[in-house]
Amino acid sequence: MRPDQALSRLSADKTPIPFETMSSPPSHRGIFSNRTLNLRSIKAIGYDLDYTLVHYNTFEWERRAYQHTKLQLGQRGWPVAELEFDPNQVIQGLTIDLELGNLLKVTRFGYVIRAAHGTRLLEFEEVRRAYAGTVVDLNQPRWVFLNTLFTLSESSLFAQMVDLADSGAIPEVVGYEDLYRTVHGALNLAHLEGTLKSEVLADPDRFVEPDPEVVPMLVDQREAGKRLLLITNSDWEYADRILTHVFDSQLSPGETWRGLFDTVIVSASKPDFFEGDHRLYRVVDQDRALLEPHLGAMEPGGVYFAGCARRVEESLGLSGEEILYVGDHLFGDVHASKAALRWRTALVIHELEAEIDALVGFAEQETELIELMEVKGRLEAEMADLRLARQRNRYAPADAERSNRSLDREIDAVRIRLADLDEEIAPLAIAAGALSNARWGLLMRAGVDKSLFARQVERYADVYMSRVSNLLYATPHGFLRAFRSPLPHDKA
Repeated sequence: MRPDQALSRLSADKTPIPFETMSSPPSHRGIFSNRTLNLRSIKAIGYDLDYTLVHYNTFEWERRAYQHTKLQLGQRGWPVAELEFDPNQVIQGLTIDLELGNLLKVTRFGYVIRAAHGTRLLEFEEVRRAYAGTVVDLNQPRWVFLNTLFTLSESSLFAQMVDLADSGAIPEVVGYEDLYRTVHGALNLAHLEGTLKSEVLADPDRFVEPDPEVVPMLVDQREAGKRLLLITNSDWEYADRILTHVFDSQLSPGETWRGLFDTVIVSASKPDFFEGDHRLYRVVDQDRALLEPHLGAMEPGGVYFAGCARRVEESLGLSGEEILYVGDHLFGDVHASKAALRWRTALVIHELEAEIDALVGFAEQETELIELMEVKGRLEAEMADLRLARQRNRYAPADAERSNRSLDREIDAVRIRLADLDEEIAPLAIAAGALSNARWGLLMRAGVDKSLFARQVERYADVYMSRVSNLLYATPHGFLRAFRSPLPHDKA
C-alpha cells in the first residue's frame, strides 16, 4: 500500500487529512518530550501490541477481568457475589500500601497526599497521622505501584476486599499483604489461562476501539526506511487473529498485517526479554503454531517465539539509541528497555486525552485560581511582616514605628481578607483537584506537584503520547524536542 493510499484512510469518511494539519494536531494528540528524540536517526522501531498498536475499551476489558477474578474468589468461599466493578473508584498510577491496606496518591518525592482505606477516602488528618513521617520508596516491598491500565480491576477489587476483611467476612486472611497476593494471583490466573483474550477473539468489536491512523503511520515509517518490529507478550494465535481483524481491512486486497513488520516476536516475556538471554524459536507452521529452535540471526519476515533483545540487536546490526521501543507498560516496556539496553523509549498513556481535555476546559478557572493564589501569597507575606513588627515591638517598644494597637488592627484586617480569599479559592481548588477523576484527580499531578507516576514517566520515557498513532503527526522525519524545564527560580 502506498502512502497516498494510506492517507485516504485517515478519517472515518475516507477523506484525507491535509498535510498542513498533520504538523499541528489537537492538543491531546501531541507527543510530549522528556528528552529530545530525532526520529531521523532511528533505524528500527519496536511496538508492543495490547494498548499500543491495538487499543481496547478499557471499561469492558477491566469489567470482564474483574468478573473473572471475582468468580475465582467466590470459589474460595469469599462473599463477593454482590460486588460490582466501579471504574470511577480507581485510576492508573496509584500505590497500594500492603501494611495498612490503603490506596495512595503519591507525589514525585514519595509523599502521600490522598489515601483511601478500602473504598473509603480518608480525611486529611487521617492521611497526616498515617503518613506524616513516611516516604514511599518503590524499592521497598511494602508498596505496590499500579502503573498500567490492567491494574484498574485489581485495585478496585482489592479495595473492596479490604472492606470485607475489616468486617471479618474473610476470616482466613491474615493481613492486607495476604489479601493482595490472593487477589493478584486470581487476576493473573485469568490472564494466564487466556480466558479474557478468548472473549476478545470471540467478539473483538465489543472490546477493541479501532484507530484508523495506526496503519498509515506504520506505512509512513516503512516507506521512510524504518525496520518495524512487533514484540509482544501475547501468543502467536492471539496476535495474528487480533491484528488480522484490526489491520487487514485497512490494507489493499491481498495484503495482510504481516507485511507491515520486518520481524514479529510473540510470547516475549517482557521485561525479561530486555534483560535476559532466552532461547529463540521460530514459528514454522503459523496455522498450528509449531516451533523449532532457531540459531543465528533473525531473518526478515520471520515470526519468532521468546528470545531476547540482544538477539534482536545482533540480527539488525543496531543497538542503543538507533532503536525506539513503543509500549504502554511503564515498567515492562520503557523502564526495562531503557535501563538494560539504552533504547529510545515512547510510552502510550491513553488517559492523557481525557486529562488534557479536562485541563483545557478548566483553563479559565485555572487562570483565576493562579491569580487568587498570587494575591494570597502577597497577603501572607504582608501578614508575616506585620507579625514580625509586632514581635520586635516587645523588645524595643521605644523605637517602634507603629504601636501594638495599630499593628493588631492591621493584622486583623489582613486575616479577614485572607479568610474571604480562602472562600473564593476553596471551590476552585476542589474543582482542580477533581479534574479527570473526582476521587483521585489527574494522573500526572498530585496536588500542585507531579505525581509519582509522572516522575516515572519523566525518568524512563523519552517521549509519551495518548495513542501510538500520534506518531503519524510527527512523521518519521520529525525532530521531537524537549523544551527547557522550568525551575522555581526562573521567574525571579
